Amino acid sequence: MVGVPSPFGGTTTAFDAYDEFVPGNVPQSGPFLDGHDALDGKHHLAVHRLARALFEDRGVYDMTFGYNLARLNNDPRHPGAGYRYAVEDPDADDAVDGDGPLSVDAGGTADGSDDTPRVLRAEFTPTTAFCPQSDTLTTASFRAWNGLADRHEFALVRVRVAPMHQRATAINEELERLETAFRETGEVPESDTAAVAPDDRTTPETDHDESGGDPTVPF
Repeated sequence: MVGVPSPFGGTTTAFDAYDEFVPGNVPQSGPFLDGHDALDGKHHLAVHRLARALFEDRGVYDMTFGYNLARLNNDPRHPGAGYRYAVEDPDADDAVDGDGPLSVDAGGTADGSDDTPRVLRAEFTPTTAFCPQSDTLTTASFRAWNGLADRHEFALVRVRVAPMHQRATAINEELERLETAFRETGEVPESDTAAVAPDDRTTPETDHDESGGDPTVPF
């Protein structure tokens, strides 16, 4: 664990390290990931390191805690909150189809042998069912992942909030709208909501690994 000063003063919080997968501190895979290749262990960590870098570049910060949203997964004060991921099964009933600009040219393929686009699913579980930032944080996450598509191998990253949130239906409908617009145009659409990094970030992040390059997804 890594000790980081509390933004509220006083004692420090021992965060889980970014290279440490602690099953008890990460969310359970929810319905959006069911039936797909849910990631854990080193695969989850690889994707989440990349999320951390993308969120830092785009200023996706939790304004309550004053840190990069990716750090929520590592905050033991909020076990079960944060992101979980799955690689979409292209044969699933709820998988995206191959229409529109979403193609192998936009990212990797699902199995490396055909034109099926490689799609990542990301499901966000907030700290409470009433979290007022859930819409801005998930929208900003979607924009970071898909607006910086040249930084990863996925043709599309689909983002949803977990159904435990009281406004999950409305938030996910907006995320679906953004996703559809992106797939139809190849451009990340504008949104009325965004999560902006505060000027007084309490836990500065870095978007580079120890070798000086961007994190990569090794699978």
